[in-house]
Amino acid sequence: MASEYDLIILNGVVVSDTEVGEYDIAVKNEKVTKIVKRGELKDAKATKTIDAEGAYVMPGGVDGHVHLQEPPLFGKGSSADNFETGSRSAICGGTTTMVPFAPQKKSEDTLLDTLQATHEKARDNCYIDYSFHLLVGNPSEKALSEFKTLREEGITSLKIYMTYEALKLNDGEILDVLLEARKHQITTMIHAENGDLIDWMTKQLEKRKMFAPKFHGPSHPPMAEIEATHRAICLSEFMDSPILIVHVSTPAAAAHIKSAQDRGLPIYAETCPQYLFLTKNDLDKPGFEGAKCVCSPPPRESEADCDVIWDGLANGTFTILSSDHCPFRYDDNVDGKKTCINDEYPEGHFKYIPNGIAGIETRLSLALGEDRLDVKKFVELTSTNPAKLYGLYPLKGGLVEGVSDADINIWYPPGRMQPYALKNEMLHHNVDYTPFEGRTMKQWPRYTVLRGEVVWDRDNGGLLGKKGYGKFIKREASSLAKPRFKGEWDIQSDGSFGFS
Repeated sequence: MASEYDLIILNGVVVSDTEVGEYDIAVKNEKVTKIVKRGELKDAKATKTIDAEGAYVMPGGVDGHVHLQEPPLFGKGSSADNFETGSRSAICGGTTTMVPFAPQKKSEDTLLDTLQATHEKARDNCYIDYSFHLLVGNPSEKALSEFKTLREEGITSLKIYMTYEALKLNDGEILDVLLEARKHQITTMIHAENGDLIDWMTKQLEKRKMFAPKFHGPSHPPMAEIEATHRAICLSEFMDSPILIVHVSTPAAAAHIKSAQDRGLPIYAETCPQYLFLTKNDLDKPGFEGAKCVCSPPPRESEADCDVIWDGLANGTFTILSSDHCPFRYDDNVDGKKTCINDEYPEGHFKYIPNGIAGIETRLSLALGEDRLDVKKFVELTSTNPAKLYGLYPLKGGLVEGVSDADINIWYPPGRMQPYALKNEMLHHNVDYTPFEGRTMKQWPRYTVLRGEVVWDRDNGGLLGKKGYGKFIKREASSLAKPRFKGEWDIQSDGSFGFS
């Protein structure tokens, strides 16, 4: 007799963004089929049964900020992880869906060729399901005209930069993007740092022969982020185009965002584990060691700054918690962090250190293990809200009967997993270090399920998933990021502007 279900999960404490309860879950044909009170599936037949033993059962993680297999955009250095190794790392840490970037160079006139090239890199190489954000480096007339086609292709978000010479857009170009994005219900992510201020500070440090990794922090002062965040909010308000400000690190920038949200503006925000756990002390390690924590914005001054960011997660200032996984190998002078070491700079130069850190595998466990977030808020920030923001919900990011893919994390019951010190050798990325080395881990996914398949069993084989099982997901418009006003932005006959 055939089994009634493909998978049953019993005795779990099921957590969504709105509810915690003792439920059992049945899975059939890749979908969450039933969620019933504990004990109601005790007589059901399934191909596989997992006893959660009172542990949290949550939707699989959705990571909306991932850099994989990107071409060098900022000089030397290229991504250590490709789509295979990055998605492998993700699944071992409980992330079942990711949205990496398809980066358009300034020299390129089209976005569609960029999208096609990125599809070719990812196809048949991913352990988890995925989509793409288009990274717009050149908002040419042709590129802007392709936004409609992007929507048809299931791409409903893009990213722009206010810094980095290779990607930086001026305010007029940003407005062009926001106008077209609003028209096609595309969510715009913004890297908000003042590029001119960063360049000026870099020159001041260079004049003083300050080249060590620790000077990366002063070269990206908080004011660069504070000013650009405020400017991004102003441009968004002018156009009434929803934006997500990515990887927010400073309390003052968070305060600007909260103020805009309190006024009802469609401003959303993201932060990352590096701004919860790292500080400038991590950049100020002996020799070149601090390069391991070079990312932008940089880790900030103190744990007090980290505490404010934690508070922003709890109080709703931050919509999502992403990894900003941007991996480079450390002991690598061809593609990694040490490419900046040469005869002119024998101890390296902060300006040329490949910028970014790995974190897709550690994101969920670091945040949950600290026990500083309500578990419903944790699910909201790491799974449900990313899915809603990027047009994936309720297929992803939820446990909705008959609708949601059976993407599920099962954690350890209280007291079952002994805390341990994290070591890079435990991870599954293609990086020779983790910036979180030695940190005490208090949780880790015991099982991860992707579309009904158990792809991670930490105690019995570890990684069970297969490369190529992950598939591309066409996304809808955001169910979270909406303009305030109906109609299209336009200039009236009297010169005023509004919506018609």
